[in-house]
This record gives sequence, C-alpha cells and structure tokens, in this order.
Amino acid sequence: MSVHRINPAVLAKPSGFSHAVTATGSTLVFLAGQTALDGAGRIVGETLPEQFEQALGNLLTALAASAGEPAHLTRVTVYATDPEDYRAHTAELGRIWRRRAGDTYPAMALIGVTRLWDAEALVELDGIAVLP
Repeated sequence: MSVHRINPAVLAKPSGFSHAVTATGSTLVFLAGQTALDGAGRIVGETLPEQFEQALGNLLTALAASAGEPAHLTRVTVYATDPEDYRAHTAELGRIWRRRAGDTYPAMALIGVTRLWDAEALVELDGIAVLP
C-alpha cells in the first residue's frame, strides 16, 4: 500500500488534516458514522472532547475489525452540532487524535449539523480507509 499526503505550499498550512491524500492498495473500507455510543448503545461523555474520543475509538475499532490501522485512513468527515465548540477545542482534539491515531492525518472536513441521530450526541465521525 502506498499513501501520500499532499499539502501544496500555496494553500494555508494544514493543522490536523491533509489537503489531499492519494492511496493505492487492494481493499477500500467505508466506515459508518460513529458517535460516542458505548457497547450498550448509550452516549457517553458530557463534553465534545469526551464524545470525540469515544467516537474516534469506535471508528478505529471498526477499522481494526476490518484489518486496518489508523495510517490506512484516507478520509474522515466530522459532523458537529456546534462547530464553534469544536473549533474552541481543536488543541485538545488534536492531542486525542495523536494519542489514538498517530501523527498523520487523512483528508478531513468538519460539517456543522443541527442534530445527530441520538439527540445527546455532539459529534460523529465517518471515514474511508485503503488497506494494503
């Protein structure tokens, strides 16, 4: 597998994402949206960072069950009910990402939404990975 993260110098320096990612491999994994649900189906965490960590853990669990690793992620979309709250916590969210997924980033987008499937959910992540 080959993954290349592309960040053209003429674009603003990315922080916590890559502008573009190319990947070659043999298997595409499409990861469903993951919120902060625990194994019993309850939302855990009161704050956005707490919920982000659980949602990211759920995404990485689904990826691992597909024989993937965080470095195989090529695209992650974050859906947040309060983009300003997300922005206010970017440093903490970055620390959570690096601790759980490492120091490389896929192409990412943040989309503000009015609500998620579970009304108490603050954030949801979905993704695409390319496996070797």
